[in-house]
Amino acid sequence: MTDALSLARAIDEQACLGTLSEMVRYKSHSGTEGERALAERMVEIMSEMGLDAHLQPVEDDRVNAIGVWRGTGGGKSLLFNGHLDTNPVSEGWTVDPWGGLVDDRFIYGIGVSNMKAGDAASLCAVRTLMEGGKRLKGDVILTYVVGELQGGVGTYAAVKAGTRADYFINSEPTDLQALTMHAEAFMFTIELTGITRHMSKREEAVDAIRAACDLVPRLTELTFSDAPSDEHRGINRVHVGTIRGALGQGFEEWRPPQVADFVRMTGSGRIGPGQTQENALRDFRAVLDTLERDWPGLKAEIRIESPSGNAHMPAFEVARDARIVTALNVAYEAIRGEPQPTGAITPPGYYGTDAGHLFVHGGMEGVVCGPGGRYNTMPDERVDIPDYLDMVRIYLITMCDICELQ
Repeated sequence: MTDALSLARAIDEQACLGTLSEMVRYKSHSGTEGERALAERMVEIMSEMGLDAHLQPVEDDRVNAIGVWRGTGGGKSLLFNGHLDTNPVSEGWTVDPWGGLVDDRFIYGIGVSNMKAGDAASLCAVRTLMEGGKRLKGDVILTYVVGELQGGVGTYAAVKAGTRADYFINSEPTDLQALTMHAEAFMFTIELTGITRHMSKREEAVDAIRAACDLVPRLTELTFSDAPSDEHRGINRVHVGTIRGALGQGFEEWRPPQVADFVRMTGSGRIGPGQTQENALRDFRAVLDTLERDWPGLKAEIRIESPSGNAHMPAFEVARDARIVTALNVAYEAIRGEPQPTGAITPPGYYGTDAGHLFVHGGMEGVVCGPGGRYNTMPDERVDIPDYLDMVRIYLITMCDICELQ
């Protein structure tokens, strides 16, 4: 630990910030040419460092960037996972979203929190060890993937191609907390059919819009009946994201004097490990049955949407005393001098992340921990500089522990 801690404290901070700033300047919106360009650049950087690096096919023209730092043998392997694709830029920015601006507190840019800071942290940790002439017994595998915003198609492709390790760290933004459980995400559609009348006789109608307004808070408060523990229930959540109501299923909006008799709402749900969408559907149905009783004449239907391809993120769970978790906890305390918050912490516990694919499809034991989070996916998205640099240090110490520093 002493040698690893000395190396961690001596990282080249300006080089680490420069690496992240360069990554931000790539306009790697999900599914664009910039996404591939950044993957190609990551392979170039890893190759220059001396890693065995290559582009891994995903779908169409999309590729992951994979790099392996080979160990000398006899140690456990550790895989780092993070996505390169970003959301589009929203309104309200006051700095250049692709400028990679660094001031005295933050580094700014679209995707810097979600999640290029996490990607850069694992890369810089490896580079620090290599430039210091250090070797590990076990392999370190860096997987910088595309398509996380389409349900994790990049990581799913990586796992199906045989990219695996003994342990993994997914670098999604958790504000450096150790996330040991997160939810499975699913989408749903609810359709309410009422009875129309002209507004002059609305007392005879069943107003689908008013019924929808009644339904939303009921769904907002909903948790699911098959939660095996309070911790699992704590990451249950339902959110209605869109509502459209008008006359008929064609949404005849030109006739507002009519009472709306049709509403379609869509949303997302979260269930914990071991919970099922089938049970969630039954719980939804129970809420809708109550709504129908409260609004006589209303008909309510729900369906859970099946995503195309592999765009479905499973839930993830690891024991708090698992080897990878305790190693990360020790590294955190060595750098920050206090215990690392650990568990099904929210809001990260509501995430859908590629950790689900690594856990379910890859059969690996791992943890989610990365820099950023509090300024995630918002105008002037940014990461606290101390958090980013401490993540580099914590990853470095964890690598030395899991993979065994020689």
